[in-house]
Amino acid sequence: MAFDYKKEYKEFYLPPKKPVIINIPKMNYIAVRGKGDPNEEDGEYKRAMSLLYPIAYTLKMSPRSGKETEGYFEYVVPPLEGLWWQEGIEGFDLKRKNLFNWISLIRLPEFFSESDVDWAKEEVMRKKNLDASSLEFFTYDEGLCVQMMHIGPFDNEVESVKLMDDFINKEGFENDFSPLRLHHEIYLSDFRRTEESKLKTVIRHPIKKR
Repeated sequence: MAFDYKKEYKEFYLPPKKPVIINIPKMNYIAVRGKGDPNEEDGEYKRAMSLLYPIAYTLKMSPRSGKETEGYFEYVVPPLEGLWWQEGIEGFDLKRKNLFNWISLIRLPEFFSESDVDWAKEEVMRKKNLDASSLEFFTYDEGLCVQMMHIGPFDNEVESVKLMDDFINKEGFENDFSPLRLHHEIYLSDFRRTEESKLKTVIRHPIKKR
């Protein structure tokens, strides 16, 4: 049976619908960086999705291409994730989505290295004629965070963020945003096929002791 990161690491992917404090270990990802409104048709965000998934599945299916990776085991491709920020704005101004900066991510199993990602990029460029040069091997060491499950539209996330802020303040913590520690979302629903009111998104913020 294929290893499913969501099921095996529920503390990272299936938090309760209330804030909890958690320490997140260093993880490796494939990533694409970009700017702009994620809802824009034919925008950078949509193009990033069209690149991330071919690379993710090329790596997953690499044994069928004759590639041997030490320690490889069958696994389910982890969910899409995103790091988000707006320059010069504390929090988010959802009315100005064109100002978003983002890094879109899919987690890599521990046995894959940067050289494996380079191999997958070459395979995708050769077989699918896609320019994969913007995709990168990305390591993120999040550390201490607060997180919760948000149910509903993305534009309502401010309500969950308020719950998280109130919780950490009560517990003696504060947000610890920086260029290396960002607003983090994990998308557990397919937003193309799921009703907005039922969307499940993990929201995660970096924190430190106040």
